[in-house]
Amino acid sequence: MLGIIDWGIGGISIYKLLKQRTHDLSVLYFSDTGTTPYGKMERRELADRLDVLIEFLKTQGMSRLVIGCNAASTAIDDLKDHGIKIDGVIEPAVAATAKLNPKKLGIIGGRRTIVSGVYRKAFAANGIDVIQRIAQPLSGLIERGDTSSDNLRAEAKRILSPLKNCSHVLLACTHYPAIEELLKNYVSPSTKFIDPAAAVVRKLGNVSTPTSARDRFFTTGDPKQMSRSAKLAFDVEIKQVELVKF
Repeated sequence: MLGIIDWGIGGISIYKLLKQRTHDLSVLYFSDTGTTPYGKMERRELADRLDVLIEFLKTQGMSRLVIGCNAASTAIDDLKDHGIKIDGVIEPAVAATAKLNPKKLGIIGGRRTIVSGVYRKAFAANGIDVIQRIAQPLSGLIERGDTSSDNLRAEAKRILSPLKNCSHVLLACTHYPAIEELLKNYVSPSTKFIDPAAAVVRKLGNVSTPTSARDRFFTTGDPKQMSRSAKLAFDVEIKQVELVKF
Protein backbone atom coordinates (compact mmCIF):
# COMPACT_ATOMS: atom_id res chain seq x y z
CA MET A 1 0.00 0.00 0.00
CA LEU A 2 1.07 3.57 -0.63
CA GLY A 3 1.48 5.92 2.32
CA ILE A 4 1.18 9.70 2.31
CA ILE A 5 2.42 11.78 5.25
CA ASP A 6 1.73 15.46 5.77
CA TRP A 7 1.34 17.67 8.81
CA GLY A 8 -2.24 18.33 7.71
CA ILE A 9 -4.58 18.03 4.74
CA GLY A 10 -2.24 19.53 2.13
CA GLY A 11 -1.27 16.08 0.89
CA ILE A 12 -4.91 15.46 0.04
CA SER A 13 -4.16 17.38 -3.18
CA ILE A 14 -1.78 14.56 -4.11
CA TYR A 15 -4.15 11.87 -2.85
CA LYS A 16 -6.97 13.24 -5.02
CA LEU A 17 -4.88 13.16 -8.21
CA LEU A 18 -3.58 9.67 -7.42
CA LYS A 19 -7.08 8.30 -6.97
CA GLN A 20 -8.28 9.93 -10.19
CA ARG A 21 -5.43 8.30 -12.08
CA THR A 22 -5.33 4.88 -10.38
CA HIS A 23 -8.68 3.76 -9.08
CA ASP A 24 -7.46 0.48 -7.61
CA LEU A 25 -4.76 2.15 -5.51
CA SER A 26 -5.04 1.71 -1.74
CA VAL A 27 -3.69 4.59 0.33
CA LEU A 28 -2.75 5.11 3.97
CA TYR A 29 -2.88 8.85 4.73
CA PHE A 30 -1.38 10.28 7.91
CA SER A 31 -2.11 13.84 9.11
CA ASP A 32 0.05 14.88 12.05
CA THR A 33 -1.78 18.01 13.23
CA GLY A 34 -1.56 16.90 16.85
CA THR A 35 2.08 17.91 16.96
CA THR A 36 4.11 21.07 16.27
CA PRO A 37 3.76 22.25 12.65
CA TYR A 38 6.60 20.73 10.65
CA GLY A 39 7.67 24.15 9.43
CA LYS A 40 8.52 25.12 13.01
CA MET A 41 10.50 21.99 13.92
CA GLU A 42 14.27 21.73 13.91
CA ARG A 43 15.61 19.43 11.19
CA ARG A 44 16.61 16.58 13.55
CA GLU A 45 13.36 16.78 15.49
CA LEU A 46 11.39 16.64 12.25
CA ALA A 47 13.33 13.63 10.93
CA ASP A 48 12.85 11.78 14.23
CA ARG A 49 9.12 12.48 14.11
CA LEU A 50 8.83 11.23 10.54
CA ASP A 51 10.76 8.07 11.46
CA VAL A 52 8.09 7.26 14.06
CA LEU A 53 5.24 7.80 11.62
CA ILE A 54 6.90 5.74 8.91
CA GLU A 55 7.36 2.76 11.21
CA PHE A 56 3.72 3.04 12.28
CA LEU A 57 2.47 3.05 8.68
CA LYS A 58 4.66 0.05 7.88
CA THR A 59 2.80 -1.90 10.57
CA GLN A 60 -0.40 -1.00 8.69
CA GLY A 61 0.88 -2.42 5.42
CA MET A 62 2.67 0.50 3.78
CA SER A 63 5.31 -0.51 1.22
CA ARG A 64 6.01 2.87 -0.41
CA LEU A 65 5.77 6.44 0.88
CA VAL A 66 5.16 9.93 -0.42
CA ILE A 67 6.09 12.80 1.90
CA GLY A 68 3.27 15.12 0.81
CA CYS A 69 4.73 18.16 2.54
CA ASN A 70 7.46 20.56 1.44
CA ALA A 71 8.76 21.20 4.97
CA ALA A 72 8.95 17.48 5.73
CA SER A 73 10.58 16.81 2.35
CA THR A 74 13.57 18.94 3.43
CA ALA A 75 14.35 16.27 6.06
CA ILE A 76 14.25 13.18 3.82
CA ASP A 77 18.04 12.87 3.72
CA ASP A 78 18.07 12.66 7.53
CA LEU A 79 15.63 9.76 7.79
CA LYS A 80 16.63 6.30 8.91
CA ASP A 81 16.73 3.46 6.37
CA HIS A 82 13.20 2.08 6.52
CA GLY A 83 13.66 -0.37 3.66
CA ILE A 84 11.03 1.29 1.44
CA LYS A 85 11.03 3.80 -1.39
CA ILE A 86 10.39 7.36 -0.12
CA ASP A 87 9.55 10.24 -2.44
CA GLY A 88 9.20 13.91 -1.54
CA VAL A 89 7.62 16.84 -3.35
CA ILE A 90 10.63 19.11 -3.86
CA GLU A 91 12.53 17.25 -6.57
CA PRO A 92 9.48 16.80 -8.85
CA ALA A 93 8.51 20.44 -8.27
CA VAL A 94 11.94 21.70 -9.34
CA ALA A 95 12.07 19.45 -12.40
CA ALA A 96 8.58 20.41 -13.59
CA THR A 97 9.20 24.12 -13.04
CA ALA A 98 12.61 24.15 -14.73
CA LYS A 99 11.06 22.67 -17.88
CA LEU A 100 8.82 25.74 -18.13
CA ASN A 101 11.88 28.02 -18.28
CA PRO A 102 10.23 30.78 -16.22
CA LYS A 103 11.38 34.32 -16.98
CA LYS A 104 10.64 35.51 -13.46
CA LEU A 105 9.86 32.87 -10.84
CA GLY A 106 8.13 33.51 -7.55
CA ILE A 107 7.84 30.93 -4.80
CA ILE A 108 5.43 30.88 -1.87
CA GLY A 109 5.85 28.34 0.90
CA GLY A 110 6.01 27.72 4.62
CA ARG A 111 8.74 29.20 6.77
CA ARG A 112 10.95 26.09 6.94
CA THR A 113 10.69 25.48 3.20
CA ILE A 114 11.71 29.04 2.31
CA VAL A 115 14.35 29.57 4.99
CA SER A 116 16.03 26.24 4.18
CA GLY A 117 16.97 27.63 0.76
CA VAL A 118 16.31 24.24 -0.82
CA TYR A 119 14.38 25.69 -3.75
CA ARG A 120 16.65 28.70 -4.20
CA LYS A 121 19.71 26.44 -4.42
CA ALA A 122 18.05 23.95 -6.74
CA PHE A 123 16.86 26.62 -9.14
CA ALA A 124 20.21 28.42 -9.01
CA ALA A 125 21.78 25.20 -10.26
CA ASN A 126 19.38 25.46 -13.22
CA GLY A 127 20.25 29.11 -13.83
CA ILE A 128 16.92 30.37 -12.50
CA ASP A 129 16.68 33.22 -10.01
CA VAL A 130 13.74 33.26 -7.62
CA ILE A 131 11.79 35.66 -5.43
CA GLN A 132 10.58 33.85 -2.33
CA ARG A 133 7.79 34.69 0.11
CA ILE A 134 6.89 33.00 3.38
CA ALA A 135 3.17 32.25 3.23
CA GLN A 136 2.75 30.40 6.52
CA PRO A 137 -0.62 31.97 7.44
CA LEU A 138 -2.28 30.55 4.33
CA SER A 139 -1.71 26.90 5.21
CA GLY A 140 -3.05 27.42 8.72
CA LEU A 141 -6.24 29.00 7.41
CA ILE A 142 -6.77 26.32 4.77
CA GLU A 143 -6.15 23.64 7.38
CA ARG A 144 -9.19 25.00 9.22
CA GLY A 145 -11.25 24.80 6.04
CA ASP A 146 -11.02 28.52 5.26
CA THR A 147 -10.68 29.13 1.53
CA SER A 148 -12.39 32.49 1.08
CA SER A 149 -12.54 34.64 4.24
CA ASP A 150 -11.58 38.32 4.31
CA ASN A 151 -8.61 37.40 6.50
CA LEU A 152 -7.36 34.85 4.00
CA ARG A 153 -7.78 37.31 1.13
CA ALA A 154 -5.87 40.00 3.01
CA GLU A 155 -3.00 37.60 3.75
CA ALA A 156 -2.92 36.41 0.14
CA LYS A 157 -2.75 39.99 -1.15
CA ARG A 158 0.05 40.88 1.29
CA ILE A 159 2.09 37.80 0.41
CA LEU A 160 1.66 37.96 -3.34
CA SER A 161 2.01 41.70 -3.91
CA PRO A 162 5.81 41.53 -4.44
CA LEU A 163 5.26 38.66 -6.91
CA LYS A 164 2.48 40.23 -8.97
CA ASN A 165 4.64 40.60 -12.08
CA CYS A 166 6.22 37.14 -11.98
CA SER A 167 5.78 34.96 -15.05
CA HIS A 168 5.27 31.94 -12.81
CA VAL A 169 4.59 31.31 -9.12
CA LEU A 170 5.44 27.92 -7.62
CA LEU A 171 3.05 26.72 -4.92
CA ALA A 172 5.63 25.26 -2.54
CA CYS A 173 3.05 23.97 -0.08
CA THR A 174 0.49 21.30 -0.90
CA HIS A 175 -2.25 23.32 0.84
CA TYR A 176 -2.11 26.21 -1.63
CA PRO A 177 -3.73 24.55 -4.68
CA ALA A 178 -6.99 24.68 -2.70
CA ILE A 179 -7.03 28.47 -3.19
CA GLU A 180 -5.29 28.80 -6.55
CA GLU A 181 -8.26 30.57 -8.15
CA LEU A 182 -8.31 33.11 -5.31
CA LEU A 183 -4.55 33.70 -5.57
CA LYS A 184 -4.94 34.67 -9.23
CA ASN A 185 -6.65 37.87 -8.10
CA TYR A 186 -3.38 39.24 -6.69
CA VAL A 187 -0.98 38.71 -9.59
CA SER A 188 -0.79 39.67 -13.25
CA PRO A 189 -3.37 38.01 -15.54
CA SER A 190 -0.46 36.42 -17.41
CA THR A 191 1.09 34.85 -14.28
CA LYS A 192 0.91 31.06 -14.25
CA PHE A 193 0.75 29.05 -11.03
CA ILE A 194 2.62 25.78 -10.74
CA ASP A 195 1.08 23.00 -8.63
CA PRO A 196 3.72 20.26 -8.12
CA ALA A 197 1.10 17.61 -7.23
CA ALA A 198 0.81 16.45 -10.83
CA ALA A 199 4.61 16.17 -11.11
CA VAL A 200 4.71 14.10 -7.91
CA VAL A 201 2.07 11.73 -9.29
CA ARG A 202 3.95 11.39 -12.59
CA LYS A 203 7.16 10.54 -10.78
CA LEU A 204 5.41 7.79 -8.85
CA GLY A 205 4.59 6.07 -12.11
CA ASN A 206 2.52 2.92 -11.88
CA VAL A 207 1.74 2.46 -8.19
CA SER A 208 -1.34 0.31 -8.70
CA THR A 209 -1.87 -2.05 -5.79
CA PRO A 210 -4.59 -4.57 -6.69
CA THR A 211 -6.07 -5.25 -3.29
CA SER A 212 -9.38 -5.22 -1.51
CA ALA A 213 -7.95 -3.01 1.23
CA ARG A 214 -9.75 0.29 1.71
CA ASP A 215 -8.10 3.68 2.03
CA ARG A 216 -7.43 4.60 5.64
CA PHE A 217 -6.89 8.02 7.16
CA PHE A 218 -5.04 8.64 10.42
CA THR A 219 -4.48 11.79 12.45
CA THR A 220 -2.91 12.84 15.72
CA GLY A 221 -5.23 15.85 15.71
CA ASP A 222 -8.99 16.28 15.42
CA PRO A 223 -10.61 13.63 13.17
CA LYS A 224 -13.78 15.64 12.62
CA GLN A 225 -11.83 18.75 11.66
CA MET A 226 -9.71 16.76 9.23
CA SER A 227 -12.79 15.40 7.46
CA ARG A 228 -14.42 18.81 7.37
CA SER A 229 -11.35 20.61 6.03
CA ALA A 230 -10.62 17.97 3.36
CA LYS A 231 -14.14 18.43 2.03
CA LEU A 232 -14.07 22.24 2.12
CA ALA A 233 -10.57 22.63 0.67
CA PHE A 234 -10.32 19.78 -1.84
CA ASP A 235 -13.86 18.42 -2.15
CA VAL A 236 -12.66 15.04 -0.91
CA GLU A 237 -15.04 13.20 1.38
CA ILE A 238 -13.41 11.20 4.15
CA LYS A 239 -15.94 9.04 5.95
CA GLN A 240 -13.71 7.84 8.76
CA VAL A 241 -10.53 9.19 10.34
CA GLU A 242 -8.70 7.11 12.92
CA LEU A 243 -7.18 8.93 15.89
CA VAL A 244 -3.61 7.90 16.72
CA LYS A 245 -1.53 9.02 19.69
CA PHE A 246 2.18 8.50 20.20
